[in-house]
Amino acid sequence: MSAWSYDSRWPAPAKLNLFLHVVGRRDDGYHLLQTVFRFIDRADSLSFAPRADGRIVLATPLPGVAPETDLTVRAARLLQQASGCDHGVTIHLDKQLPMGGGLGGGSSDAATVLLALNHLWQTGLSRGELERLGLVLGADVPVFIHGRNSFAEGVGENFTDLDLPPASYLVLQPPVHVPTVAIFGAPELCRDTPPLRPADWRPGDGRNDLQAVACARFPAVAEHLAWLRQFAPLAMMTGSGACVFATFADRAVAEAVQATLPAGWIGWIADGLATHPLAEL
Repeated sequence: MSAWSYDSRWPAPAKLNLFLHVVGRRDDGYHLLQTVFRFIDRADSLSFAPRADGRIVLATPLPGVAPETDLTVRAARLLQQASGCDHGVTIHLDKQLPMGGGLGGGSSDAATVLLALNHLWQTGLSRGELERLGLVLGADVPVFIHGRNSFAEGVGENFTDLDLPPASYLVLQPPVHVPTVAIFGAPELCRDTPPLRPADWRPGDGRNDLQAVACARFPAVAEHLAWLRQFAPLAMMTGSGACVFATFADRAVAEAVQATLPAGWIGWIADGLATHPLAEL
């Protein structure tokens, strides 16, 4: 019997892209990607309260985001429609991950809503069915439902699971919000990187094809990346930005670098997770 219940605080962890290549573009405009998703122990958290009126209510709306368009509300409604469930819920979101940071926070929140409510409402959808629902909400949602560190392909929905070594990550948070649409829509974006075979990838391989565009358009991203590369030459941007990160085998070394951050800069350390906290739900 699962210990997860309405009394639980449900985690929605961040992800890092350990590399991100754009290998093509479909006729419908969606970009074909290859990336490695790594879950980390920095997370939002959600809690849920049942409602008898069938309504989906977000008790903690985000500034500038209409509740109707919030991914958590959309995820709950999508599950209602897909399952024929008439339960309602009040959602409380404790937002810790920055928006526009490339950490997948909104996608992770949506995935946790689908996983949690599928369990709490006993709708009985399989993880694969939930992944397909998640893809309707966004390309990063399925991996959080999938629950395993993965080499991902397609638009980000085809997974080859990976066992990644333990690592600590120093993540810097530049003071800018990078809109994903602007990066993917940039004419100068490299869209023809040769594909890799998942079995050939090793930690440290690859680059982030979105990084050059983000650095050119948002100088703060370039500045933070340049500072981090003094200590870790393979430092990289995650997702479409703005956050950048460096990988350390020894957490103490990451902490020593963090201690030298310029005044006013935001940076934090997270450890890599072997799996999503809800992987076995």
